[in-house]
Amino acid sequence: MRKTVLLAAVAAMALGAGPALAKKQLVIVVKGLDNPFFEAIHQGCEKWNKENASSEYECFYTGPASTSDEAGEAQIVQDMLSKADTVAMAISPSNAPLIAQTIKSANPSIPIMTVDADLAKGDAALRKTYLGTDNYLMGKKIGEYIKKAKPNGGTICTIEGNPAADNILRRAQGMRDALTGKEGLTALAGEGGWTEVAGCPVFTNDDGAKGVQAMTDILAANPKLDAFGIMGGWPLFGAPQPYRDLIGPLKDRLAKNDFVIGAADTIGDEVAIARDGLVTALVGQRPFEMGYKAPSVMIDLVEGKKVDDPVFTGLDECTKDTVDTCIQK
Repeated sequence: MRKTVLLAAVAAMALGAGPALAKKQLVIVVKGLDNPFFEAIHQGCEKWNKENASSEYECFYTGPASTSDEAGEAQIVQDMLSKADTVAMAISPSNAPLIAQTIKSANPSIPIMTVDADLAKGDAALRKTYLGTDNYLMGKKIGEYIKKAKPNGGTICTIEGNPAADNILRRAQGMRDALTGKEGLTALAGEGGWTEVAGCPVFTNDDGAKGVQAMTDILAANPKLDAFGIMGGWPLFGAPQPYRDLIGPLKDRLAKNDFVIGAADTIGDEVAIARDGLVTALVGQRPFEMGYKAPSVMIDLVEGKKVDDPVFTGLDECTKDTVDTCIQK
């Protein structure tokens, strides 16, 4: 009898205590979990969680398995917006128009922001702010390094990611503007001395191996190519050894600025590749900072505080001569 009473008392206490309150979710949706760039965003998110363990909010990181799964990212956005504990969302759109349509269809009451990649200008009203790189400036700096190395111009191929990724398109525009001194050209046909070769730009869907293969094919068709402008670091950090195998024989040309490679990002093996003289210059983003700052920005939006639009994170510029000091600590 005493045992029965004791068990009943324990049960009553458990019922009285109720389930632990779930934290409010600050959701970050990235293009794909297979990309080390986005893993850096994840690490920033986790650092925020560790430093704010007693907060009523929690940073929750998610995305499709592959960066090429545009529909998968849109579905995750839709699913997470339907959850009652999602109180804000930061999205890195792989396909900006598709994500914009997803947001319109969901018509969320919670604040939406973008991180790393933005929506197209015409859809900017769907989000409260953009946190990340000034992508036009990033591309412009890549173009400036290429132009400095080859001031008289030449032939160039642009390596891009997803044709609908707004951040990559802005970088490519910035690079073309820097090379030519003219704004808004969508292809180069001699302006400023620069010509984009046939088959370029090449879109690789953020796949490192595809990027190296594209570069291999372009060099085979254009053995006297003067430059590559790589709008994301995918060939370097996604397929570092194939990249080294391809560019190694061109190291002397790179050293003499007879051949130039300007590339985005400074993650993975990229800085080591710069140290070895296998890229002319890297213009790097700060993905960890994006992941670390995003929860605080989302909380400000939830609480109705004023947030700047955009909120830019900085850039790191690395060459062979500056690799030991170029990354923000």
